Amino acid sequence: MTQARLVLSDGTIFRGLAVGHLGTVEGEAVFNTGMTGYQEVLTDPSYRGQIVAMTYPEIGNYGICLDDMESPSCQLAGFVMRSCAPLHSNFRATMSLPDFLRQQRVVGIEGIDTRMLTKRLRETGAMPAVLSTQDFSDAELQARATSARDMKGQDLATTAGCSAVSSWEEACDPARFGQTVTWPTVDAHIVAIDLGMKQNILRLLKSCGFRITVVPANTSAGDILNLKPEGIFISNGPGDPAAVASTTTVIKDLIESGVPIFGICLGHQLIARALGAQTFKLKFGHRGSNHPIKNLETGSVEIASHNHGFAVDPESLPEGVVMTHLNLNDHTCAGLRHLHKPVFSVQYHPEACPGPSDPLYLFKQFADLVTGCRA
Repeated sequence: MTQARLVLSDGTIFRGLAVGHLGTVEGEAVFNTGMTGYQEVLTDPSYRGQIVAMTYPEIGNYGICLDDMESPSCQLAGFVMRSCAPLHSNFRATMSLPDFLRQQRVVGIEGIDTRMLTKRLRETGAMPAVLSTQDFSDAELQARATSARDMKGQDLATTAGCSAVSSWEEACDPARFGQTVTWPTVDAHIVAIDLGMKQNILRLLKSCGFRITVVPANTSAGDILNLKPEGIFISNGPGDPAAVASTTTVIKDLIESGVPIFGICLGHQLIARALGAQTFKLKFGHRGSNHPIKNLETGSVEIASHNHGFAVDPESLPEGVVMTHLNLNDHTCAGLRHLHKPVFSVQYHPEACPGPSDPLYLFKQFADLVTGCRA
């Protein structure tokens, strides 16, 4: 077996066995607390530039199913596990996790103490790291980890999504994806700004009845409005929202147009910044499938999937913008709404995949907002 090492920028070294592609990668070391959903994690563009450690000890036992891809290929920099299952049992699976990692050229490591790693990242914060299966000295890897960049200041979203305008036609199939909408559909045209969008978001929007045009992150407000959208969706994506200044300016112009807008994750952060609020980097982020969120407008609590390393500063929200959702773990802003314009957003992932379906109502809320603004 080939040896592998994960070296953190603070000098901590974890030694284990290589899984997947052989090589050396740099990225920000983070952890995900989900028990399942590793394939969605691997293919979620929001993980671009990150070395992701799964806290659950056994990963890979249900293999890989191509229907569960959230983008056409793996997006993260590296993958860390306590134990990677060499065999799988799942009638939907087409290959094993180790084979998938090799096919996708993802450098992985198993056999390390992921509890120790998680505790380290929780105490000191997410940090740059190097994952290597190659014959470098510890000192060489340490030097690379020390000089590697973290997420702060990085604009990864501009290139994480599509490069050309397209339409999206696939809706949710309960037999394939296990979920769909349960409310009446609406016939309306929306534009989705792709900052690194998960495919299941598009499937759910399509299931709502929307006709969807997907545009790249660098599309101008004028070009978007020329498409005559009845609604605008702003997607999730990787990197620091403060570094995506051009898209923030576009969103500001779109807000002024009066077209209904819904944002998720990075889209939520960019909407907040376009409205005049500030964002900040979380110590170790929120990544997992079971974070409790309180809806401040209804008083209900929902469990939701999260994947973000930045958050909106609620103290910076301008007049006319209210916080609608609260993360009950650390009391950070998990949603907002403009009181006078048809604009709302959430920090978490209502489409799940992986995760619970408690927040699916937000897609209906967007559909209702679009139809309401027609009147």
